[in-house]
Amino acid sequence: MQKKLILDTHLLNITVNRLCQQLIENHGNFEDTAIIGLQPKGIYLAEMIHDKLEKDTGTKIDLGYLDTTFFRDDFRRRDTPVKANATKVPFIIENKNVVLIDDVLYTGRSVRAAMDAMIAFGRPKKVELLVLVNRKYSRQLPIEPDYIGKDVNTMDFQKVLVELEAQGFKDNKIWLINKESK
Repeated sequence: MQKKLILDTHLLNITVNRLCQQLIENHGNFEDTAIIGLQPKGIYLAEMIHDKLEKDTGTKIDLGYLDTTFFRDDFRRRDTPVKANATKVPFIIENKNVVLIDDVLYTGRSVRAAMDAMIAFGRPKKVELLVLVNRKYSRQLPIEPDYIGKDVNTMDFQKVLVELEAQGFKDNKIWLINKESK
């Protein structure tokens, strides 16, 4: 297995800062905006961005976590059952701007499932997507992010691995991994 470092801790911090500045430019004081991290891995990035935005703006911003397990189109096609994660959206999203956050955008199926799951909490005014890594040329659905940390050209045999301190890793890093062929 070969690993190539895409972003180290320093560049990842710069990237998160840029994403936060873009959000501030588009959402101002976040009065009508909520941030929702996609379970399981998008919640760590959502928390990083949420904390930085609250610090930089001095504003309380709604933060939630959304599990899409039962809304995925491949849910019943798996050999072993998938364990669901917690959904925690302690606010109504009716007529709010919602920023969905995930670590990696690959096929777009998780985001489609998230949009279906989100409707249980109201009809948002607008939905935007923020991803740390946009895997180019791999989409199976017509879904594109509004905010991108880094575009990465990948092949199907490759995987993007996001390691964040909040997940228990020593440093924040993003790797491109060549999976071993079977």
